[in-house]
Parts: sequence; C-alpha cells; structure tokens
Amino acid sequence: MRFLPVMLLALLLAGCGSDDHDELRAWMQDVSKDMRGKIPPLPAVKPYEAVPYEVEAAVDPFRASKIEPEGKLRHGSGKGGLQPDFEARELRNSMLEKYPLESIKMIGFLNINRKPLAVVQVDQHVKQVRVGEFMGMDFGRVTQISEREVALKELIQDSEGDWIERTTTLAMQSKEQGK
Repeated sequence: MRFLPVMLLALLLAGCGSDDHDELRAWMQDVSKDMRGKIPPLPAVKPYEAVPYEVEAAVDPFRASKIEPEGKLRHGSGKGGLQPDFEARELRNSMLEKYPLESIKMIGFLNINRKPLAVVQVDQHVKQVRVGEFMGMDFGRVTQISEREVALKELIQDSEGDWIERTTTLAMQSKEQGK
C-alpha cells in the first residue's frame, strides 16, 4: 500500500512529459524565423585633434572689467582718487566705527541750539551723534541728520580695488521694528 501513492505520482508526472506541445513549438519557430534584432552600426571613431590653448588671445574671465559696465569711470587701480585714512581711524578710536552700520539703530532725534543730534544704539550702548562724526566699519561720515534718518558717506572698495564714495542712510527705528 505504500507503493500505490508513489506509483500514481509517477504516472501523473509521465503524463505531463509528453510531446503535446509540438504544434506550439512549430508555430514559435515559424513566427520567429523572420525576426532578427537590428542594431545600428557603431559610429566611426574620429581621431583626436589637439587644440592649442593660447592665453594671450583669450579674454580673462576673472578680470573686473569683464564684470563691470563699460561706462564706469575708473580712478586707476587704486592709484590716486579717494583713499581712507586708516591711521586717523585708529587715533579716533570711536566705538561706533567698530560695528557694522547694519547693527546700529537710530532710536531718537534731538535738536539742541539748532544743531541736530541723532541718538543711536548699538548692543546695549546709547550714543549721541553729530554731523561730521564717523559711524560703521566703512569709514562712514555723518553728512546730515533729520528727524527720520541719518545720512552718511562711506568709502568702499570696488571690484578693481579702487575706493569710491557711497551715500547711505540709517533710518529711525520705531518700537515695532526694534523688537
């Protein structure tokens, strides 16, 4: 009785192994006889041609005149023109020249003996500023004080290293802006 299940399993497997798929195989061969993969030929390899690099004829992409507009007046590569006085800045030793202008806030305006004064704050220090005093790290000199702003002229370096003047203002800070 033990051999009966093994014999039935062997008969079933033998029945699956017959050549009933001959028609299917013949059809597959008939359909696929005209099918051939078409791969395009490889492109021809071009020989390497060395191109000489001539620096003298090329435009320097890092030169400042490449970046700046043509109509800009030039002072001549740092020679002549405006120059900041570094020694005078050290002698003045002004607290307001040690901070960038962006960190200084105008918090008030005073008019004493018809002379305007601006009240500015940097960190926890409050200071009065008059026309002619210096503020900011870019050699900013106060040129005008009004109830709403302090006007300054700063000396900054352009991309060629020349010193140019820039006019900037420090606006009055309201209570909402200060928080």
